[in-house]
Amino acid sequence: MGSSDKPIDEQLQELWEEQGEKRGVPQGVRDLLNSAFAKVPVSSFPKLPYGKVVEISGDASISEAVHLLAEHNIFSAPVRNPSASPTDSWSTRYLGMVDYPSIILWVLEQAELAAAAIATGSATLVGAGAGALGALGALSGGAKDAPSAADALGQDFYKVILENEPFKSTKVSEITRAYRWAPFLPIQHNDSMLTVLLLLSKFRLRSIPVVNIDENVVQNVITQSGVILGLSQCCGRDWFDNLAGKSLHQLGLPIIFICELRVFYAMIGEQVVSVDASKLVLEAFVLMKEKHIGGLPVVEGPEHHLVGNISVRDVRFLLLQPELFAKRKELTVIDFMKTVMEQEPETGMLPPTTCENTANLGDVIEMLAKKTLPRIHIVDKSNQLVGVVTLRDIIGCFVSEPKDYFDDYFGGVFKETILQANRSK
Repeated sequence: MGSSDKPIDEQLQELWEEQGEKRGVPQGVRDLLNSAFAKVPVSSFPKLPYGKVVEISGDASISEAVHLLAEHNIFSAPVRNPSASPTDSWSTRYLGMVDYPSIILWVLEQAELAAAAIATGSATLVGAGAGALGALGALSGGAKDAPSAADALGQDFYKVILENEPFKSTKVSEITRAYRWAPFLPIQHNDSMLTVLLLLSKFRLRSIPVVNIDENVVQNVITQSGVILGLSQCCGRDWFDNLAGKSLHQLGLPIIFICELRVFYAMIGEQVVSVDASKLVLEAFVLMKEKHIGGLPVVEGPEHHLVGNISVRDVRFLLLQPELFAKRKELTVIDFMKTVMEQEPETGMLPPTTCENTANLGDVIEMLAKKTLPRIHIVDKSNQLVGVVTLRDIIGCFVSEPKDYFDDYFGGVFKETILQANRSK
């Protein structure tokens, strides 16, 4: 490792030279960056543009939650436990995070419930979900040039959530328990950005609430996409440029590769979650729910050529177009994509964002930050999908967990809570 009295850019350069042709970020580079991020307090992270954290009460209805998220143009928020007292622990006072993917997948299940009820003539099931199917069957089309988070899902979808049962009466706490992607695990303003980066990378959290212990309030929420945006603004700083100029291949990315043995599969170890174009679209959405992911690359043929991308937000097209919903049990992913693109050329499904592994990290960060994307698909020159690089992978390039770092954090329960949450996924 370079001498500590040398400028950091020289130290980093020496470490890369020692690395030679090996792939991956040298541990010495990570150690230097760890030391730097450990000195940066969480309080230095930009505040929320709307001034305060939007919270949702657990006893609010789904429609109320959607309205609140839309009003503030956000996609997730902490859920407050209405029965907790101010003296309870943070984990008791907050139930977790609710987000639009959770709501959308729940709506899909309710629509399926209503369809099954009508098909079987079950009065009980019809009572639970008929409002969903009735509203869905009466609507078609989507929003045009809509500015808010809710409108990005389609104005008609928004109407379904707000105006029909069971959405008007179902409480947020009911779907938070079933669909929560992460526990409520707060950090404080005097914690370091090293803690933040580790939680967002190694421990797979998508967002982290920042609490003020003295005032007993949540004051900020730091997300993976927020960190990527911050990194994109660090161009010109020695420590950033040192990594940003390296190719994905040099950095050991992607770390999630296509499995050569299976066409439709789930994340196991280093395999990427993908869906074959010939599979049913319902299977794709079920896989997203089971694997707690927001989107899937769509591949075709034994060579896994990338032909598209399907995200949880695309459920709205299935729900709001009666002809698609009626065919849901035989509708393939590729036919679903083609139909949506034909009928919704302006607001339909977006093509996948791709690059080769020769792309440098800085360009990838800039692309993901500019388009607010959660991942980029890595392809070869024949457009064969070879892997995926996520925001978590990128953040992980800059830090590594020091020994026993979280063992005593928040009384020692912090790390175990994260590990339990990940094991349950």
